[in-house]
Amino acid sequence: MSRLPFYLIVGFLLIVGSAMTAHRHLQFEIPWLPGEQRQVWEVEAMIAYDADDGPVSVDFALPSHQQGFRVLTENTASSGYGLAYQADEYGRRANWTVREASGEQQLYYSVQMLVAPESQPGVQTPPKLSATTPWERPYDTAANQVIERAWSRSANNATFARELIRDINGEQQGENARLLLTQFDSTELIVRLLHQADVKARAVSGLILKDGRRRQTLSSWLQVFSQDDQQWWLFNPATGERGKPENLLLWEAGGQAVLEVEGASDSGVTFSMLTHAQPAAAAVRNHLSEDSLLNFSIHSLPLEEQALFQTILLIPIGALVVVLLRVLVGVKTSGTFMPVLIALAFIQTSLMTGLLGFLLIVAVGLVIRNYLSYLNLLLVARVSAVIITVIAIISIFSVIAYRMGLNAGLTITFFPMIILAWTIERMSILWEEEGPKEVLIQGGGSLMTAVIVYLAMNNPVVRHITFNFLGVQLILMALILLLGNYTGYRLLELRRFKPITDDEPGV
Repeated sequence: MSRLPFYLIVGFLLIVGSAMTAHRHLQFEIPWLPGEQRQVWEVEAMIAYDADDGPVSVDFALPSHQQGFRVLTENTASSGYGLAYQADEYGRRANWTVREASGEQQLYYSVQMLVAPESQPGVQTPPKLSATTPWERPYDTAANQVIERAWSRSANNATFARELIRDINGEQQGENARLLLTQFDSTELIVRLLHQADVKARAVSGLILKDGRRRQTLSSWLQVFSQDDQQWWLFNPATGERGKPENLLLWEAGGQAVLEVEGASDSGVTFSMLTHAQPAAAAVRNHLSEDSLLNFSIHSLPLEEQALFQTILLIPIGALVVVLLRVLVGVKTSGTFMPVLIALAFIQTSLMTGLLGFLLIVAVGLVIRNYLSYLNLLLVARVSAVIITVIAIISIFSVIAYRMGLNAGLTITFFPMIILAWTIERMSILWEEEGPKEVLIQGGGSLMTAVIVYLAMNNPVVRHITFNFLGVQLILMALILLLGNYTGYRLLELRRFKPITDDEPGV
């Protein structure tokens, strides 16, 4: 029979599992290791104004996901105000409203921004060119000459914007630029000149992040749309440098007003900021819970269910260890996957407490099971009696441990009672049929396997990877299928050939 379908299935599982794992790491920035830290900026905006004893409406721009940053959480403090969030092609905004307000008012908005180098802004469609306002004389002549001078020294929109900025604000500033600056703000003037040259541009507002700063204000930046690669280029309108500084947070990136207040006067906004590090898993949790794709995964479940699945997803790791030890090494165990369940109990009890509890329960259970064998009971009745015996043993040990002040002894209730009962029954039958030596071999193999499985499943890196990268489950499935196809000698079976090597001279 051809093995091609088998290897195709294994290859498919490996490719899909690896792709899912890589996608989770690259797309959602889930770290490979549990101890990684991420930098988070906490920024608070304080909006202050004087209300005119009437209704007030405050419209404020909000930051969005962008290059280098991702929004984690946001909160507001605005007692007595109604609040609504809005989003359009220009960005996100918050709108506070109140029927009546008087005197000095303050509104607060705080946001946590995750430093995410892989983060990219969403797709933004270029705006239509606004109708150019006719220049008055002599500004029309000056504007045309400034545009012609910068255009002749440029090769594309980016270099044209750079030369125009230098002519307006740099060392190349001429008389025409100085004339125009007497009537217009420099950034507004550059945008107007770019529009006149049929170059799509807009002024945006950004916040320079510096740890521990208070009462900071936004600065103006220039975005120019490139027709070649269909993306926005960011320029410093003071120097003409292209590119986004690492510590620049674009607060308003749609070319709209940052703050609009109706029914008040003397409005303004200032910013305070702090930075700190926090575990990467916690930093990206909010992003994961909001993603539509992950709403079909365990991360969208309540925390109680997530904690349950964190343990369940470790079972394939235990199964892989059991397959390795049984297929390749040749370790004998009492029951195929009983060591996995015992290892899960060890995770709840701790290793030393679990080992001691397991040995005590099995030892006492074997003594009582030996007595039950003299009663000639049917199998179902005998196993049921062993189950009740195991429950009684666990209960007695728990009470004794509590009375002695050994709180760790109370955790032996996590042992799977049905599995323990069947283990005792199987060992007792094995004792009668094969003798105590085989019982020690299989019992010792089971206990050794359980300890190795416990060490594998209780590893923090393994727990982190199995819980956060579900594609690993497909990779484990492929490995187990490959091991299931192994038909060679087991490691412990090689000792059978030792007499042959002893008889050969010189070996």
